[in-house]
Amino acid sequence: MMGARAARRIRKRRRSGLAFGAVAGIATAFGLLTLALLIGAVVIEGAAAFDLQFLRSFTSRFPERAGVRAGLAGTIWVSAITAASAFPVGVAAAIWLEEYAPDTWWSRLVQTNIQNLAGVPSIVYGVLGLALFVRAMGAGRSVLAGGLTLGLLVLPIIVISSREALRAVPDSLREAAYALGATHGQVVFRQVVPAAFPGILTGTILALARAAGEAAPLILVGAVGFIAFTPTGLGDPFTVLPLQIFDWVRNPQPEYRQLAAAASLVLLIVLFVLNATAILLRNRWELRR
Repeated sequence: MMGARAARRIRKRRRSGLAFGAVAGIATAFGLLTLALLIGAVVIEGAAAFDLQFLRSFTSRFPERAGVRAGLAGTIWVSAITAASAFPVGVAAAIWLEEYAPDTWWSRLVQTNIQNLAGVPSIVYGVLGLALFVRAMGAGRSVLAGGLTLGLLVLPIIVISSREALRAVPDSLREAAYALGATHGQVVFRQVVPAAFPGILTGTILALARAAGEAAPLILVGAVGFIAFTPTGLGDPFTVLPLQIFDWVRNPQPEYRQLAAAASLVLLIVLFVLNATAILLRNRWELRR
């Protein structure tokens, strides 16, 4: 009798698993199809304006002369500052929370707040960047303020992804190191962190890819849509590709919509390069270990 009940439960779970797998497969296929249609539309509309001259030219009031040089350079500048400000702080915070922080109400409060901050709308970080970096710190409406603002935006994501990478390291590695007489610091920085580093890199680069596509926070900290030079220092004005796309889409002239599609194609290429870099770095680090 008990065996028959157990068999029925197993069959029921198996049917539920198959149904869930079918729904998940359909949802995944629908998402991939939608993404392919969107990318195809962008490629078809923007391919005519996408050339070397488009990459080397600044934006202009004349559509035939307009390009994305300033936006592309600004995106690279802002992404570099974002990575330099958020990566070390985020990884250090993840190591402390996962390997050193005691299980107290304070550490639990910090962890809860970090998780909540990861879901805060990006425009709120723009308001924070305007108040903190532009006005309080006197950075002005510069590429430095934009990069630091996006650094705050992706910092919780880097902390959470780095913690997950550290948590995925098997306890047997820690126990083996302790058995050989290693100290806690040696275990963390010579065994755990190197083993988790591929996951940390992947999470960081994916977070930077999200930052590269943000426009709302940068509007508040002073990014401009029309600029005819590239930044040469941290205090220079700037623009980024998402903001340039937004500015062209609003233009009533139909030629600018084609330019917006071409700029979107450039942004997609930048995001593809970032994701490919994450995969290559992860695979190379795993081979080294």
